[in-house]
Amino acid sequence: MNTFVMKNWEETLVSGTEGGPRVAHAHATFAYSGLIEGEAVIDYLLYYAGEGFDGGGTTSPGLERIEGSVDGRKGSFVIKHDTGFDAKGISSKFAVVEGSGTGELAGITGTGTTTGALGEPTMSYTFAFSL
Repeated sequence: MNTFVMKNWEETLVSGTEGGPRVAHAHATFAYSGLIEGEAVIDYLLYYAGEGFDGGGTTSPGLERIEGSVDGRKGSFVIKHDTGFDAKGISSKFAVVEGSGTGELAGITGTGTTTGALGEPTMSYTFAFSL
């Protein structure tokens, strides 16, 4: 099973007010297991439509740098997320940023998805890649 765990989440209001439409910046660290083994740092620019943590049907961008291994090959790479979230959960589609692979992951390309329940530390992912 392919999963990742949130190790840290720091969020700061950028514009707007709590309880109203607002933009926030989130900086987080994740630990991956499964096809991807390693740790990642991600930065999101989040939009909240109003009260609570609902994205109002929009997606928020994020850039994540993963360092570790993919299918036993060591290195690092960057993925770009488009993440949607509401009271039911979180889901994203992502793609490897072209040219971002290092080490044995140089030249990696691929796409994937993430899903999880809001407030749960463990989420699942899919990842189809080629080298």
